[in-house]
Amino acid sequence: MQKIVPFLWFDSNAEEAANFYVSVFKNGKITDIRRYGPDSPGPEGSVMSVSFELNSEEFIGLNGGPLFHFNESVSFFVNCDSQDEVDDLWAKLTADGGQESQCGWLKDKFGLSWQIVPTEMASILGDPDPTKANRAMQAMLKMKKIDLQALRDA
Repeated sequence: MQKIVPFLWFDSNAEEAANFYVSVFKNGKITDIRRYGPDSPGPEGSVMSVSFELNSEEFIGLNGGPLFHFNESVSFFVNCDSQDEVDDLWAKLTADGGQESQCGWLKDKFGLSWQIVPTEMASILGDPDPTKANRAMQAMLKMKKIDLQALRDA
């Protein structure tokens, strides 16, 4: 059992979101769906929460109503092994109303923020030659989706 589990507050579409996320990430699966019972805050029989896994990491989505909304102060950082993985996740997470942002950040159609980043970017931005590192940083600041080859070329 994972000690710390992200708990995501949705208005009423936690199950839809969980199904979307498990379709985007490899090894994703729904592990539990709980429903509101009688005398509960939600309509009896409707989905209260959905537990799911993405790459063996546990998450819980709650249908808690419109009181809270996601914002950029919390995001999920995804280390990608290749440009192909960056491209694939970027396309899937920005589909159907997702929004691109800067420097590898995006919001999916549910408003949840993600950082889709090639693992090699850390070594490029941390190059021991400060001139190279700065050129790469300046290139990255102009990007939405990270272009690994452009960072290498900078």
